[in-house]
Amino acid sequence: MAQSLLNSMPQATTGTVVVTDHLNFWDGKRVKPTQETNSEPVFEPATGRVLCQMVPCGAEEVDEAIKSAHAAYLKWSKMAGMERARVMLEAARIIRERKEKIAKLEVINNGKTITEALVDIDIAWQCIEYYAGLAGTLAGQHIQLPGGAFAYTRREPLGVCVGIGAWNYPFQIASWKSAPALACGNAMVFKPSPMTPVTAVILAEIYKEAGVPDGLFCVVQGGAETGTLLCHHPMVAKVSFTGSVPTGKKIMEMSSKGVKQVTLELGGKSPLIIFKDCELQNAVKGALMANFLTQGQVCCNGTRVYVQREIMPQFLEEVVKRTKAITLGDPLLDGTRMGALISKPQLEKVLGFVSQAKKEGARVLCGGEPFSPSDPKLKGGYFMSPCVLDNCNDDMTCVKEEIFGPVMSVMPFDTEEEVIKRANNTTFGLASGVFTRDISRAHRVAENLEAGTCFINNYNISPVEVPFGGYKMSGFGRENGQVTIEYYSQLKTVVVEMGDVESLF
Repeated sequence: MAQSLLNSMPQATTGTVVVTDHLNFWDGKRVKPTQETNSEPVFEPATGRVLCQMVPCGAEEVDEAIKSAHAAYLKWSKMAGMERARVMLEAARIIRERKEKIAKLEVINNGKTITEALVDIDIAWQCIEYYAGLAGTLAGQHIQLPGGAFAYTRREPLGVCVGIGAWNYPFQIASWKSAPALACGNAMVFKPSPMTPVTAVILAEIYKEAGVPDGLFCVVQGGAETGTLLCHHPMVAKVSFTGSVPTGKKIMEMSSKGVKQVTLELGGKSPLIIFKDCELQNAVKGALMANFLTQGQVCCNGTRVYVQREIMPQFLEEVVKRTKAITLGDPLLDGTRMGALISKPQLEKVLGFVSQAKKEGARVLCGGEPFSPSDPKLKGGYFMSPCVLDNCNDDMTCVKEEIFGPVMSVMPFDTEEEVIKRANNTTFGLASGVFTRDISRAHRVAENLEAGTCFINNYNISPVEVPFGGYKMSGFGRENGQVTIEYYSQLKTVVVEMGDVESLF
């Protein structure tokens, strides 16, 4: 077990941790890679130093993991829902007990602040606890037919499900995908992002400790090639992916070859609409939450901020003042409010978007530059100052494309009808938000926005009880909420004849 790594976390500080444990997990244990010649360095975002080596899994290893998962599925699927629930509740309890240690390791691998990571780990155990509560409720229907005949339906698991995670919420996404899968009686083989390979395997060990059959939650490391092997494997019944639209399209195409079920949670360029009758301080706080969590690397961020013209000057003054006050630096310090971006290429890409915005006529009101913290150990980290852009229009690159960094584009609008049309003028449809005191308008706007989620007078809260997923090119299927049970199970109809067969022949 890697309790040794977790146990070292209380003393760990930024720039001191090196991970040497194996990062693959199947058959109930960590597994040494068969060959380590093609390893890739994994960096600590806050310092730029190498944290560990990630060795991608090849075809043999993927096959081993899937077979291990299938063997566990045969045992797990035969257990009663209440039996599965007890094991899942124990996993949730262990996570809760170790959340400070897990959060610290998440920060070291991901770069977000410890304040945010602690919330992420809380959401992870809450998700497992929530689906444990649903595991014992899975049931079908009884349908009476003529002549005493009847039918009933059975809600059955799919088999081995594949989860492919993203680097912005590594532990949380692994929990969001595995909890409903396991509650329904499935097994899961999970592939984290190659940039954040460290904490998913901690979840695998916790499930093992809680009492799942060996192999029920496996972890395979790798990038696109490993993902391809998973999608094509004949023993995989479903693929759930969180990531970019281009990769999502490829996963859908590959999965279609085996007619596998797919859930896609893809990108976004979500609108946040702020009406003049809003509570301005709340709207400003909402805009900050919609843009700067996890250094702006959140798929549902409300990065197109539409502000009614009459309150635009007050809004900009307040949002810029509060953005400038965001504390950047060591993500393990409690006072830090923004950590490092995930990688050097990501930092350069986001800075490139700011540069392009300036060329296209946008005005930088604050930030948008590389940031060098005073602490010498952070000099190689991937930091940038959070940015607010004014003088934007709907045709600019910064307004149309997903930036995935701490960049807020602010635009004025005049009427409700106009802003809804502009808000919906995108290929994405993951989230949206509206700030207004007018209750009728709030619900009317929510109805007319083409997005999977609409926040009213708040933004970026994600209770596990409510479904999350996209419209349009932001994907399909849902995570969280009761409905997700339908995406990790299938319905069998059983028809029972109590009399003689009426035959035409």
